[in-house]
Amino acid sequence: MEATPPGNGSSGGGGGEDRTTSFGAMQFPALRFFRSPLSFLLDYSGILSPTSSSSPSSSSRHESDALAVNAVADSLPHSPTACASGGSSNAGEVSIRIIGAGEQEDRGSGEEATAVQDGGGVGGLDSQAGMDERVPLVAPSAPENEAGEGGNGVEENSRDSAYQRYDIQQVARWIEQVLPFSLLLLVVFIRQHLQGFFVTIWISAVMYRSNDIVRKQTALKGDRKISFLVGIAGAFMLHVVGVYWWYRNDDLLYPLAMLPPKAIPPFWHAIFIILVNDTLVRQATMAFKCLLLVYYKNGRGHNYRQQGQILTVVEYSLLLYRALLPAPVWYRFFLNKEYGSLFSSLITGLYLTFKLTSVVEKVQSFFASIRALSRKDIHYGSHATLEQVNAAGDLCAICQEKMHAPILLRCKHIFCEDCVSEWLDFCFLFERERTCPLCRAVVKPADLRTFGDGSTSLFFQFF
Repeated sequence: MEATPPGNGSSGGGGGEDRTTSFGAMQFPALRFFRSPLSFLLDYSGILSPTSSSSPSSSSRHESDALAVNAVADSLPHSPTACASGGSSNAGEVSIRIIGAGEQEDRGSGEEATAVQDGGGVGGLDSQAGMDERVPLVAPSAPENEAGEGGNGVEENSRDSAYQRYDIQQVARWIEQVLPFSLLLLVVFIRQHLQGFFVTIWISAVMYRSNDIVRKQTALKGDRKISFLVGIAGAFMLHVVGVYWWYRNDDLLYPLAMLPPKAIPPFWHAIFIILVNDTLVRQATMAFKCLLLVYYKNGRGHNYRQQGQILTVVEYSLLLYRALLPAPVWYRFFLNKEYGSLFSSLITGLYLTFKLTSVVEKVQSFFASIRALSRKDIHYGSHATLEQVNAAGDLCAICQEKMHAPILLRCKHIFCEDCVSEWLDFCFLFERERTCPLCRAVVKPADLRTFGDGSTSLFFQFF
């Protein structure tokens, strides 16, 4: 590295080049986001930060170079201090050029030879002294080796992290290149199945809205309107019948009777049949729940407890039926002789085996709901005796009326079975811990989820 006074032409040209470079280095974040959104997000999040790529060794090397530049600039006769003392017209103008170690040695030897040839007097001695006092720009080899041995681990870690960032950049660029074509293929796919997409979205939205209506009507209890319940039940059934009539030629009705379709359905058509049947079966069940709410509308408090138990049984019956509903479609889909008899039989057998395990779980839940309806088991307490009721008082702390079917909790408090069951269902509905209404002692949670609020499971049963 050496410092030489720059010329006027070079300084003017350098200034113009700096201005062009700085202008070319300007980045517009908005335009970059649209050109490469994934890389922009990775840079913005700090994963691909440009500053993180510099290692500690490189930063220390830049600092040593800067110190060497300052030392050489101060030692040169054309430095600002020297120019100020000598009264030169070029004071304050310094041009720095970086040279390698080999070039420095050659240049130094050439300058020494020139100084020996030209320096016959005091000028030669001064030149030789200046060359001896020049600060070396390349550090000795021994300290550099020692520093290199100490920083091998840091350099290797920085190199690995640089490779990782490079791999992430390549993956991000590949995704950015593939993403537009993938979106185009998705648009074409939606256009090919436009009617199927529209019908699936429509019936799903109607089902979600219907579930909210049934839950609100269940919570109203005695304030329900029979005319409204009958009206929404009729609307639900009309919607179900209309969809099945529209697709009367697409083998949608066969799986409802556990019969496979006549023809082998393509994959996306099989998915469509399963989604439509799964959604419309839940819609029809909601209509049946509305009729149950009409039946229990004028009942007393203990009838609402029985209403919740029946709604739970209906829902678990629906879950069992929905678990069996996709089986005929996938059985017909997998049993395709085009793939070979052995392969199709093996795949069909594996599917039926997996399906059997899920159906067994649904059967157990169904029988658990039946047992809860028959009141043969009470998961949160036991039936209180007459002596226990007389000792605690004949009034229920919840309804302030005479106890009906008293239940003794683990904390020894007694309530009506319907009252305490409704209280625990309320806690479950609002995601609160099930506790005693008086002492807040934790009550053993039910092993079976209750659907007494009239809700319906919104998860789709694909397989």
